[in-house]
Amino acid sequence: MANLPPPVALFPSLQFDVVIIATSAGGLKTLGQLLPQLPTNFAAALIIVMHLSSDTASLLPGILSRMTSLTVKDAEAGEAIKAGTIYTAPPDYHLLVRSDRRLHLTQTKKVNYTRPAADATLTSVAECFGSRAIAVVLTGYGRDGALGVKAIKQGGGRVIVQDPATATVASMPQTAIDTCQVDWVLPIDQISPALVKLVQQDGK
Repeated sequence: MANLPPPVALFPSLQFDVVIIATSAGGLKTLGQLLPQLPTNFAAALIIVMHLSSDTASLLPGILSRMTSLTVKDAEAGEAIKAGTIYTAPPDYHLLVRSDRRLHLTQTKKVNYTRPAADATLTSVAECFGSRAIAVVLTGYGRDGALGVKAIKQGGGRVIVQDPATATVASMPQTAIDTCQVDWVLPIDQISPALVKLVQQDGK
């Protein structure tokens, strides 16, 4: 998928409300490259699903807050998502988005041997946001995110995957690529600029 035209050139009239980022092993380092490049006025909400140990309190919002000027917080049940805010999935909970665009936390069975699972979040976002969603799959073990990528594409959304050659662990991005439902495969340093171009098309 090299030498693709810029995202805006491909989809000049699309607008996006939410970006879902799925990652696992190596994710903190990768997010440390991605998040600082997003502007304070980023015009979409972001949801980060990272595989976390269920027996520890989530330190992720505090860690990510040091990487970005955007607000970072653990998702709360019933909360309405807002542009310019990064929501993290709490340990041992699947994070879903309901039809009213409010967040929902559940401890239903693990998906891909993990909870939270990116597939659960991506599928719910696809149902809620349709073509206004972007999925991003980064470094990590396993195949979590592959089913969700298919759901995002079927709903009319777009999918960006980290080039496995730049990933600490290539399994998650490669499995997403193997679905043949991916719009762009990009090195990590090109993902944030692509998101900005897609989301900030009107110059906000």
